[in-house]
Amino acid sequence: MKITDHIKNAKGKTLFSFELLPPVKGKSIQAIYNAIDPLMEFNPPFIDVTYHREDYIYKQHETGLLEKISYRKRPGTVAICAAIINKYKVDAVPHLICGGFTKEETENALIDLQFLGIDNVLVLRGDARHADSSFIPTPGGHAYATDLLEQVMHMNNGRYLHEDHDAFKTDFCVGVAGYPEKHFEAPNLKTDFKYLKKKVDMGAEFIVTQMFFDNSKYVEFVKKCRENGINVPIIPGLKPITSSKQLISLPKVFHIDLPEDLSEAVHACKSEAEVKEVGIEFMIQQCKELVKIGAPVLHFYTMSNPEPTKRIAQAVF
Repeated sequence: MKITDHIKNAKGKTLFSFELLPPVKGKSIQAIYNAIDPLMEFNPPFIDVTYHREDYIYKQHETGLLEKISYRKRPGTVAICAAIINKYKVDAVPHLICGGFTKEETENALIDLQFLGIDNVLVLRGDARHADSSFIPTPGGHAYATDLLEQVMHMNNGRYLHEDHDAFKTDFCVGVAGYPEKHFEAPNLKTDFKYLKKKVDMGAEFIVTQMFFDNSKYVEFVKKCRENGINVPIIPGLKPITSSKQLISLPKVFHIDLPEDLSEAVHACKSEAEVKEVGIEFMIQQCKELVKIGAPVLHFYTMSNPEPTKRIAQAVF
């Protein structure tokens, strides 16, 4: 079922969903089940599955020369989505990214997903590789999320790369990312909204936000979206603070602000266990406010650590 239909059928009730980080190579499918099982009591209508492009490692030879090797640390999403659908009978939402794919590989992935009965995809540009200072497109691939979105919408209309297939039109409900605190590469919020509006005009049907810790920023973001003619569901993305290191890492990696009361409460903690409790309690209150103002879904970035999210959901739902 499409995410927009899940939201419509909820008739105003806030739904629960979460994002799954695929396990690193060498771990079995059980690692995925261990990350999902504790959260199934909250009846998620869908589960997101992230995708991570290849990175580079350097192998040193006996001669002392270094060989640059392309390496993918985590498996792809197609098999994981199939496993989720088969075991849990819920919708899996694969992330579709620009980095690491040619246009032909994207087309083939979408065909595979369609054959699996997957109704939703989240279209993203994706992050730069760790070794790159900025995002570098894959040769033969897309440089921008709008280009990737265009390819998905073309396939929804039966237009493939090299020929048309009116008898095999895909029917993906497409989501895109939104940034309540502005995408870090956008020169200003006005430009950010311009491109978000473009994605919706192209056919995107829902938005999932970057994590935030100040609900007023989500409220303002929704307001600005509506003022800019963006009327699709806007799903807040959430992640509790679980360690003191995240006071530095989250703003650095995700380009977000942390509220002063949260950072001060974390600084006052005497142990990491206390930090975790502070983070969970803060997120519980944040989620209760979001439910009160009518957020369609509370979507948690679990990083495949279900325990904090489970405690939050027990207090909210």
